[in-house]
Amino acid sequence: MLKRFAPLVPLALVTLLFGCAAHTPVSQQVVDQQVQKSSSSRSSAIYQEELATEKELAQFSANNKPYELPALADSILERGMSLIGTRYRFGGTSEAGFDCSGFIGYLFKEEAGMQLPRSTREMINVNAPLVARNNLKPGDLLFFSTNGRGRVSHAGIYLGDDQFIHSSSRRSGGVRIDSLGDTYWNKTFIEAKRALAMAPSSVVARK
Repeated sequence: MLKRFAPLVPLALVTLLFGCAAHTPVSQQVVDQQVQKSSSSRSSAIYQEELATEKELAQFSANNKPYELPALADSILERGMSLIGTRYRFGGTSEAGFDCSGFIGYLFKEEAGMQLPRSTREMINVNAPLVARNNLKPGDLLFFSTNGRGRVSHAGIYLGDDQFIHSSSRRSGGVRIDSLGDTYWNKTFIEAKRALAMAPSSVVARK
């Protein structure tokens, strides 16, 4: 079912240039120890984050907060796909034009009966479980820092196969599909949340 959400037109890869700097020679043994210590710390941090994520998802399940992927995610994504090409409009929340959070809010309200916060800064703080990047499912919300300040400034909805749909910008043509694996989006990605875990049971039952 998710094959119909395969990539359409990938963004051109952003070329990154790395400069070389001279370093004072040090003992190879010291370097090896530092690399091993750094690698171990990163692995431990990633492991702890994944444990926290899985625990959070389990708690939502235990509290009878359903997440029905085929029912709700497909409805949201099909509606979103039908809006590809809709122009970008700052502050837009209708089919006359969307900004990124307006697009997400419109789809979740229309297809899942969910009232999400209006701005990306509020949306990223919704009481929904965090999702590790290797555990993304269609319908998950993706958050990015595109202004270079480390703060969330953009959002989209995961489609599957490393693709997501979003209202990009006026220059980029509004609602479109891009790849999370593209250099630009990979570099600016912050985190993902499974907002559909909060969907009302009545909506799930109707779907």
